[in-house]
Amino acid sequence: MKKYVLAGFIALGSLSMNAQDAMSKSVTLKVGDVIEIGNPSTSKYKYIKFPRANFIIKRNGVADYKGALGEEVVVTDVETINDGNTRVSVKRKDGKRFFNTVYNISISLEKALAANEIKI
Repeated sequence: MKKYVLAGFIALGSLSMNAQDAMSKSVTLKVGDVIEIGNPSTSKYKYIKFPRANFIIKRNGVADYKGALGEEVVVTDVETINDGNTRVSVKRKDGKRFFNTVYNISISLEKALAANEIKI
């Protein structure tokens, strides 16, 4: 009986170690990589820092966040923040502005990937 319990603990321990290794691998992006904006998990994008609707409207833009869905963007800057997260600045691949107002936006990489707001 002790052998079965010991074998069970070893099996569970090895499975949990493999699961932790898969989760600890982080995605690394370089300047020039192309990513795609995905569907937000809520009604708004939480980890992609789009300008607020009133700012877009004041600049004669179109405040339709659904227009960003499926848009391909190019990484322009990658920086690591003090808490260990990665912030990525991106611009549109075709060179146009987001919502006819801003050229660059920032994305919290790990959180946006977890929420499926971006696709690599």
